[in-house]
Amino acid sequence: MLLWKILKDKNMSVYIITHKRYKSLINQPKSYKPLLVGADMGNIGLPSYLKDNSGINISSKNRSFCELTGEFWVWKNRTDKIVGFDHYRRYFVNENYKFHKIFPPNFLREQKIKKILKDYDIILPQKYDLGRKTIKEQFNDSHDPEVWKKMRIIISKKYPEYMSDLNWVENQKKEYLCNMFITKREIFEEYCSWLFDILFTLEKKVDISKYDNYNQRMFGFVSERLLNVWVYHNSLKIKEYPVYFYSEKNLFQKIVAKLNNKH
Repeated sequence: MLLWKILKDKNMSVYIITHKRYKSLINQPKSYKPLLVGADMGNIGLPSYLKDNSGINISSKNRSFCELTGEFWVWKNRTDKIVGFDHYRRYFVNENYKFHKIFPPNFLREQKIKKILKDYDIILPQKYDLGRKTIKEQFNDSHDPEVWKKMRIIISKKYPEYMSDLNWVENQKKEYLCNMFITKREIFEEYCSWLFDILFTLEKKVDISKYDNYNQRMFGFVSERLLNVWVYHNSLKIKEYPVYFYSEKNLFQKIVAKLNNKH
């Protein structure tokens, strides 16, 4: 019974979404698991990486759904009690960490995450300030305004109870981005059921072939905004944490690379 309890308590994964092989960072926790997205599109990682094209999957949609093909795969094929998503260059780090440009990231670790989620529903990145633009204005300036209109119509028909929340969110000037979060399984499943229902309906109404490579990632962009609607509507208790952006120009990493090259 004790062994089972230990195994059960450790049932947590933070999936590192990647579309290629990348350098694992120093002190990366064991609960952080690389997940290759777009495996059906020819993306290649290391043999040890999990891949989004096994089991029930939408790997072939990676060009337009981006990291969501990994999110969908985790939803349909994994059973973690706590689920999180980072990216191969973006990681949640502790809020008191001040030296991201010099040293490796001070990762959020299992014990800390579990402690946070006893008091909060979800961990999200610190909000991004859009300046003078609202969320709707920023989306429409960067993407196709018709997509926003179609998304609104879909929500009004399928989830009318969300319309007042959508109206509020689209007029805000700060938002959660990157499709990064850590939360409990039940919240994750409810969110995915809602999100992918909307996106699969939207997909049928949008011809992404008319867009450039950047805007063909349309459903990934839409989902970033929808996460804000979801957490607001469901009154989730949010704990924000900073995001470390990894660059190979990081001084510490350059020093380590030079030392390794001498051996």
